[in-house]
Amino acid sequence: MNNLFDLSGKRALITGSARGIGNVLAKGLAQYGAEIIINDRDQQKADMAARLLVAEGYSATGYAFDVTQSVQVETAIAEIEKNIGPIDILINNAGIQRRHPFIEFPEQEWDDVIEVNQKGVFLVSQQVAKYMIKRSAGKIINIGSMQSELGRKTITPYAATKGAVKMLTRGMCVELAEHNIQVNSIAPGYFDTDMTEALVNDEAFSSWLYQRTPAARWGKPEELIGAAVFLASSASNYVNGHMLFVDGGMLAAV
Repeated sequence: MNNLFDLSGKRALITGSARGIGNVLAKGLAQYGAEIIINDRDQQKADMAARLLVAEGYSATGYAFDVTQSVQVETAIAEIEKNIGPIDILINNAGIQRRHPFIEFPEQEWDDVIEVNQKGVFLVSQQVAKYMIKRSAGKIINIGSMQSELGRKTITPYAATKGAVKMLTRGMCVELAEHNIQVNSIAPGYFDTDMTEALVNDEAFSSWLYQRTPAARWGKPEELIGAAVFLASSASNYVNGHMLFVDGGMLAAV
């Protein structure tokens, strides 16, 4: 029981992890012993992020592929499994955001959001799960959002994708649990990141956030590490199909 959260000997692939929350989670899992595979569409960015982890004494490799391209995903996962080693933990973190009023939302940008945030989770999970099934073990963690449950103006496709992530998590759980694969989701509330910088600097929005959130502040990306380590470790072996909100209490206060 003392090793409940130990990830030593485990290998974690985290999509979109060269920067942002994905990179924070990569370092967090590395601190608990996991070997990390950093993913980005750009090999140089993936390699740079991996080198920074290695410089801190962790084990990490950069591997570039586009989560929206099925051939790239299938090839990449096969090569990682063969050349680097089994993927024990998958975190589907890659995601994008676009903002427009609903009736003005460009079709191409709608498609872009759906491709990355929804289709990417499906494609990567499908390929990784094939290998996990053979080993009868695995952890898949999807990154959802407050918008998995709540809508907001100008981000309708984003909310649609994060709602889909919730149901993908449940559907994957139902099919994969019998193979000793746990599929869960983390749903961050409002966190101070590069993606939200404009909102953080918007005094009116931050004031609304402080009043709306019981914790009365923005979240810090490092505060997501505990949830990720829990869902990646043996501590969560009987937790499946669950969406864990890390939101300072916002959803509870609706």
